[in-house]
Formats: sequence, structure tokens, C-alpha cells
Amino acid sequence: MVLRSIEVTVEKDGTVRLTKKVKLPAARRGILTILDEPVPVAETALLSEAALAQDWDRPEEDKAWAHLQSGK
Repeated sequence: MVLRSIEVTVEKDGTVRLTKKVKLPAARRGILTILDEPVPVAETALLSEAALAQDWDRPEEDKAWAHLQSGK
């Protein structure tokens, strides 16, 4: 399973608009997370990436989450 995140805009009436075209081989399900503004998502993700990588990039973490990976 490959997970992919895309940025969308959710209008006040609930209409979801993609910020760029997405090509898929067939219809797919998705999960939408609504963010309260103003959250600088890109900056927060960039700032936390190195710290999280150190913690998550360990054999113990791989073992702990292995049951969630498809085919295992």
C-alpha cells in the first residue's frame, strides 16, 4: 500500500478542491484532515522532520509498527 498526501482547499460549504491534478489508475478512497488556520503546515513539518527521523528511524520502531504494513 502506498499512501500519498495532497493539499486541498475545503470551502465553507464543504466543497473540496484539489490544488493540483491527481492521476489515479482507478477510484480510490481517501481521508481528509481539516486544519484550523493559521497553521503553517509546511514549516512545522520541515522543522520537525529531523527530530522525528532520529526517533522513528530505529529498529525498535520498525518492529513496533510492522503489523500495520501490508504483506507482513
